[in-house]
Amino acid sequence: MDILINAAVTLLVSGAIFAWYLATRRRVAAGLIRQAATDAERLTRDARRDADALKKEALLEAKEHAHNLRLEAEKQLRERRDELALMEQSIARRNAAVTEQRAQIEEQLRALRAREQVINERDRATQATAARFDQLVAERQRELERVAGLTADDARELLLKQMESDARRDAAQMVKRLEAEARETAVDRAKQIIADAIQRSAAEHAIETTVSVVDLPSDDLKGRIIGREGRNIRALELTPGAIILSAYDPYRREVARQAIERLIADGRIHPARIEEVVDKVKAEMEDRMRKEGASAAFDLGLHDLHPEILRLMGKLRYRTSYGQNILSHSKEVAFLAGLMARELGIDQHVATRAAFLHDIGKAIDREMEGSHLELGIELLRKYGESEPVVMAMAAHHMDIDWPSLEAMIVQAADAISAARPGARRDILESYVKRLEKLEGIADSFKGVSKAFALQAGREIRILVESEKISDEEAIWLSKDIAKRIENELQYPGQIKVTVIRETRAIEYAK
Repeated sequence: MDILINAAVTLLVSGAIFAWYLATRRRVAAGLIRQAATDAERLTRDARRDADALKKEALLEAKEHAHNLRLEAEKQLRERRDELALMEQSIARRNAAVTEQRAQIEEQLRALRAREQVINERDRATQATAARFDQLVAERQRELERVAGLTADDARELLLKQMESDARRDAAQMVKRLEAEARETAVDRAKQIIADAIQRSAAEHAIETTVSVVDLPSDDLKGRIIGREGRNIRALELTPGAIILSAYDPYRREVARQAIERLIADGRIHPARIEEVVDKVKAEMEDRMRKEGASAAFDLGLHDLHPEILRLMGKLRYRTSYGQNILSHSKEVAFLAGLMARELGIDQHVATRAAFLHDIGKAIDREMEGSHLELGIELLRKYGESEPVVMAMAAHHMDIDWPSLEAMIVQAADAISAARPGARRDILESYVKRLEKLEGIADSFKGVSKAFALQAGREIRILVESEKISDEEAIWLSKDIAKRIENELQYPGQIKVTVIRETRAIEYAK
């Protein structure tokens, strides 16, 4: 029962509390509603006030922007109106200019029509004059043919001959002028290069002979050298204290000289000993030839020559041509060719190499058939020399056309080395015959009065008859004589042909 009472009391208390809570909630809610209404009204008033302010501000900005736009539009309108005014003025000026040009063109057209009319009238007059001229020419031609007895073809042929003569004279004058201009520069430059090359070569000018002398310490040794039956007694007795060896081949003569010197120094002279010494000397000569060739090549800066080529070049140390040592000559030619090639800006290596090897065929031309030039070409190709070197070497006697500038340099250097004073010796008889032949060639030409060979045959001066030979014909005469000398004579170097023509006017005062 107490439990029920307590439960009822608790229920009543709970109901009272809940009722109080509901009443309190209603009061709070009503207060909140009133506050919310107040806030809403206040916010509404603020929003209306802000909206009115924004509206006024926006209206002011819109009015200002519209005003600015109106000002900008008015400005652009004024600028456009100014541009249109300027364009109208320019168009007006152009129209005025076009009108003026049109007037000028019309004036020019009127002038051209007037000139065309004048030209037409002149053309008609010219045609009439030309017809009259042709008629007069025909009449004159018939009259000339009647008087001179020449037809038009004959007169034309005569005129062509006259024109040919004039052209030949003009050509001779042009050749003379061009040669003079070339001489002004080319001759001086060539002389400078050649003189510089010769001065810088400084080669020894030694003349080889075909005789070697071996001194004997005593005449007792002659008995050992006499041999069986005393065949050489008389020859030895003619030269007391010495033995004279004479041989056409300098190599064999050198072998004999060295062999005899060793036999004399040794004192044992008998056939077996002689053969032994000769074989030993030959072997040493082979080694010496290689060293001579290698030394010469080294002096010239040629370091890749074939060993057999070096041996053959060394053999030329014992070969002469007109008394000139061929190895020394080859070195001199190579040095000159190298200097001139360097001055002219061409391949110095090819020029030096070809010049050094240009006479290599002379090392074997007494052992094999063929000229030294043909044998030399075969040797160089056999041992792998380049074709530019071979062709430059092949042209050093002008047997073929110039294959290159290096070939011309080699030929010029060879001529310089062979033609310098003291380089070679020639037989007097052949020298005199060559001079006589040289003068005879010049005398055989028509109009030549006298011919003189000068400077040991290096120059020939020819006096011509002035009444038979003109200045232009003198130029052609010098060329014809030079060409005939090239075809008929053999000579080292070159020959200068000088034709002299002078006119002498003689009168006597009485």
